[in-house]
Amino acid sequence: MSKGGAHFTSQELALVLSHYDIGIIQQIKPLVAGNRRAPKQIVISDTGRYLLKRRARGKDDRYRVAFAHAVQQHLQEKNFPVSRLIYTRDENNTFLEADNHLYELFEFVSGIRFEGKTESVVDAGSVLAKFHNFLRDFSYQPMPLKGGFHNSRAVRGYLKKIGSEKNNGQGDNSLRKTTESLMTMYNNSSVNVNQLGFDDWPDQIVHGDWHPGNMLFNGGKIVAVVDFDSLKVSSALTDLANGALQFSIVGGRPNPADWPDYLDQSKLVHFIYGYCEVKKLEDQELKTLPDLMIETLIAEAVLPIAATGFFVNLSGTDFLAMIQRKCSWIDKNRRTLYDAIEHSLKDLPDER
Repeated sequence: MSKGGAHFTSQELALVLSHYDIGIIQQIKPLVAGNRRAPKQIVISDTGRYLLKRRARGKDDRYRVAFAHAVQQHLQEKNFPVSRLIYTRDENNTFLEADNHLYELFEFVSGIRFEGKTESVVDAGSVLAKFHNFLRDFSYQPMPLKGGFHNSRAVRGYLKKIGSEKNNGQGDNSLRKTTESLMTMYNNSSVNVNQLGFDDWPDQIVHGDWHPGNMLFNGGKIVAVVDFDSLKVSSALTDLANGALQFSIVGGRPNPADWPDYLDQSKLVHFIYGYCEVKKLEDQELKTLPDLMIETLIAEAVLPIAATGFFVNLSGTDFLAMIQRKCSWIDKNRRTLYDAIEHSLKDLPDER
């Protein structure tokens, strides 16, 4: 494991794996990926290859894990690309509780990370639509609470907190002005989405974090969705907007001040095209997407910045200024984006 990350001890591995019937173990090696607080090991035995994961603190709630596993098993039955969960030998459970930790064992899936290929973007949209179709009527008791980034009191509260706490006595109003601008854009987008009929559209289980880092690819196609920690109940449109944003956002430079304003319009259009190949959307639903993307951009940034002043290791002030620029670009280009999406969909059959 990388320095500073959580890791397994040899005694811990021996104890945990003794609860699984996976044959004679031949090799165990660490996998450095994802949350450093959730160590992972590739386990190779005479029956196959497996991935062992210890859940990080805060991600180890029994109910949330059981719910996520029920969703994954339902999807697996539908031949959705998800890694198979391995049951414990004695209790026949999909997770193991031992020494105040919670563990999961999966069948290992070989794949590569997102490389930016157009066919992968299209497939990511199509697979999200299948996810929504398969879970449209899925029931679990008790269902998780409704939630999300749209029209959220919490998001507004975080914006107010950031704007009021950072500038006291500093004589620098730039952050306060940024948060005020973001609040105005967030409120306007929330109103626009509601006026288009959002409250009349059905809620269902949504993924909540559909981005390239949560899936593995092979031959341009998704072979496994690997993270179900953000499942919630909301409109499927919130998932689509977040996914379209995640696959089209342009950044990556060390300083967010150097990130461009624009989104990758081609990727945005291809993602939505892939979704609509599987699941038809009405005109009013398509028109919500720019505003929902503005809402999710703001919502995703403000929670960690309100808590720590940073977004991962990036300056909260610089990051929010970048968010403001991108939201403004989406707002100014909403008609162009809508026309490009509409043009791409004109040859799709009506019955999907």
